[in-house]
Amino acid sequence: MVIPNQPIGQPVEHPNATAVLFLGAASLICCGLLGPVAWALGKRALDQIEESGGAYGGRVQVMVGYVLGIVGTILMVCWAVLVLMIMINGNA
Repeated sequence: MVIPNQPIGQPVEHPNATAVLFLGAASLICCGLLGPVAWALGKRALDQIEESGGAYGGRVQVMVGYVLGIVGTILMVCWAVLVLMIMINGNA
């Protein structure tokens, strides 16, 4: 059975899939400022993968990097609030 509007052959990995995964992981490990970048880049890549109709692969990598970017952003904000509260109370 032939499925119309499906690309022939294997899907190509999205060009930003590895970058989103790396940025998301780096936002947790060393630099929380990379979290929003991974979040934004991951959202754009996910939208492009959905619009491609199967021509782009790497959805799992992008999704993992996207979620890690969200978690990294949340942790960065929590740390910033904690540091701010310590500075205001003077218990440094």
